[in-house]
Amino acid sequence: MSAVDQTRTGHRPGTRTGTRTAAEIRPVPFSRLTLVEWRKQLDTRAVRWLFVTIALLTAGVVTVTALVGEGDVSFETFVSNTSTPLAMLLPIVAILATTAEWSQRTALTTFTLEPRRGRVVGAKLLTAVGSGLAFFVVAVGIAAVAHLGVVTLRDASPDWGLGAMTAGMALMIVLWMVQGVAFGLALQSTPAAIVVFLAVPTIVGAITMLVTAWSDVWPWLDLSTSSVPLIMGEPLGGTEWAQLATSAAIWVGLPLAVGVRRVQRGEVKTS
Repeated sequence: MSAVDQTRTGHRPGTRTGTRTAAEIRPVPFSRLTLVEWRKQLDTRAVRWLFVTIALLTAGVVTVTALVGEGDVSFETFVSNTSTPLAMLLPIVAILATTAEWSQRTALTTFTLEPRRGRVVGAKLLTAVGSGLAFFVVAVGIAAVAHLGVVTLRDASPDWGLGAMTAGMALMIVLWMVQGVAFGLALQSTPAAIVVFLAVPTIVGAITMLVTAWSDVWPWLDLSTSSVPLIMGEPLGGTEWAQLATSAAIWVGLPLAVGVRRVQRGEVKTS
């Protein structure tokens, strides 16, 4: 019957009938999808207040570091200190941006406009890592100004060298941002993801201090323990890198795999 109707009306399959055909509809470019996710990540009231908190903490840390003692603090030490608030709070930005799809009930709109959910997850990961590195660059700039200030105003010895400590902090910020996205995807709840992200490392850290008999095992299981040499700028051998990779697989890779599976297989609801 449909073939007869098409013949009578003079229309054939794939021709223009006042609406766009499937062949004419272009997919959303990944660059545009990334920009949208980036805007969603940064353009909320909660995130703005979080940025204010990070800025205040950074200012306090820089002030204390510059004024305590003789002011003879290296540039890399300033970088480590200014990066600490980022490492503590910036992954929460990734959690808020990820869980907003479910807490703000925007998942239906997002996955309707882009049905390929894996591309949405990829955009969220890319923007989270990009934000982490961008703010780390800002932290390095603040550290440079602070070090220049103590050299100029307090006659401190200039020490502008950057080494393994800076590289290690940058790598860990990337891992923590990915972990924030992973927890958000896996739990799909803002309070649950934030509590787990903040509380679990604290609890595990307390256990590692109490259960000293497992001191050789904890670096393989706990990301906080295995990352200490990297953050402190100590040289890492094959064993230390293996411990970091194993603990990252547990605390970053596993939640990310669970989260991606939930997003790919889960039912999108309006409420």
